[in-house]
Amino acid sequence: MAGYESLITTIALVGILAYSFHVVLMAGQLSLGQAGFASLGAYLSTLAVLDTPLFGTVSPVWVGIPVGMLVGASAALLLGLPVLRLRGVFLAIATIAFAEVVRILMLNAEWTNGAQGLRLDKWVTPGLAWAMLVALVYVFWRLGPSRAGRAFAAVREDEVAAGALGVDVVRTRMASFIASGAIAGLYGVLYAYFVRRIGPSDFGFTMMLDGLVTAVLGGFLLYFGPLLGSGFVVLVPEAQRAAGLEAGWIHPLLTGALLLAVILFLPGGLSSLLTRLPRPRRRAPIPVTLPVTATGHGLPARGSQLLAVDGLGKEYGGVHAARDVHLELHAGEILGIIGPNGSGKTTLVNMLSGLVSPTSGRGWVLGEKLGGSGGMHRFAAAGVSRTFQHAKLFDRLSVLQNALVGTHVVSEPTFLRRLLWLPSARHDERRALATAAAQLERVGLAHRQDLSASQLSYGDRRRLEIARALAARPTLLILDEPAAGMNPVEAAGLADLVRELANEGVTIMLIEHNVPIVLDVCTRVLVLNFGEVIAGGEPASVAADPRVVEAYLGTAGTGDA
Repeated sequence: MAGYESLITTIALVGILAYSFHVVLMAGQLSLGQAGFASLGAYLSTLAVLDTPLFGTVSPVWVGIPVGMLVGASAALLLGLPVLRLRGVFLAIATIAFAEVVRILMLNAEWTNGAQGLRLDKWVTPGLAWAMLVALVYVFWRLGPSRAGRAFAAVREDEVAAGALGVDVVRTRMASFIASGAIAGLYGVLYAYFVRRIGPSDFGFTMMLDGLVTAVLGGFLLYFGPLLGSGFVVLVPEAQRAAGLEAGWIHPLLTGALLLAVILFLPGGLSSLLTRLPRPRRRAPIPVTLPVTATGHGLPARGSQLLAVDGLGKEYGGVHAARDVHLELHAGEILGIIGPNGSGKTTLVNMLSGLVSPTSGRGWVLGEKLGGSGGMHRFAAAGVSRTFQHAKLFDRLSVLQNALVGTHVVSEPTFLRRLLWLPSARHDERRALATAAAQLERVGLAHRQDLSASQLSYGDRRRLEIARALAARPTLLILDEPAAGMNPVEAAGLADLVRELANEGVTIMLIEHNVPIVLDVCTRVLVLNFGEVIAGGEPASVAADPRVVEAYLGTAGTGDA
């Protein structure tokens, strides 16, 4: 193995670098500033690492590792505060600019010895490098099935849906960014004390590209993707040399062709091939030990006020999507909201669930002020759960995983306890599984829990979204056109489910174009037209209101009735 020491260490180091990209890709971000974090970690760690072993035998790089990780994490935090407002290519450009700024600073600083760089002792061994890589693999293995891991996946798939389920999107993105900085700082320290000489050019665009390619090739949907990608990227040039192919253009050609093939045909990376292997079916469904009752927030007394808005309005560039809406909602009610297309129904519930802020008026929902700072997740934490007009599912997650994300606000954090294998973590995860499985059973999707959400029919997608909302065990459930795409039998089953939930004490707001269902199940109906409330009251009286009839059918002057 002595002849392969450098190769073995390089595989580990490239894998560590790839994990710094992997963690931000897990949260749906394209950050390319890892070279800057690695540079800061490497250079500043040299101020703490001694030239002699600790206690005579211990490698002094153990002092540099926490220093480098702390420096990288701190730099990521400071950079993330302004740049995490950006998305996609704009975030990538901003982080590339950061890395270039760091490179120029290191190039012109006296204590870094400029372009000549620093000469260091070699303290990193294959054992140390692989110990760090194995530790990262373990951390990401334990992260995946945890509450935090599900939050990362939810943010990656759909930030709006994640926020509606109680995931703090801003905090989750920042956590992934800081973790990326810490891992890049770790890589910088290990790299510096392995190659024995570092200069600003070592932490440039090439390093960024190598880490990104490795992470994408290996895949970011499974925890071992960077390890697989690292082995492939490092071993291909070795295989090329062993075959006598010394031309320098062959390696970048092969790497580029493989990267293109992965992007086109395997968006999940090489590791996603393993997910296509047949898996044994569960012999029995997940045991459900919890009651199927929807709520978990402690129901208020029937008749108590849950929601009140006064003069609520939303304007988009002079267009009034909603205006001067006055509304109260009390515990135990089933409030139906109807109106023609474009009447402002979805805009109203978007304001009530915290997705958009009103431009006029005031109000509160379950104690949360409308338009306040803090994000959509605070309404979910208060007990509001909702579906969307167009189903927002996490398509690359399974049916069961989608429902599990719904338990975010009613389950406890488990990641740190999973790292330590504490029994309480397993207990809490089983409770979350039981809650998710119970709601899938409730909507008739238990037999499809292992399917990908993208494989479901339109009607099943609507039912899954309802199950996911119920997994949050809400106090107020907002259903935005849940019967869309359902046949009459399925719609009747939905009506029965709404009644059942109301009997359990859940307050429901139902936005629906299927007027017969609304009139049949709702205790009160509100009618919107052109953003204004034109009628409200008991279903029978609303259905007979001339203004409602006119809004739906028009008048003699606008066409034949």
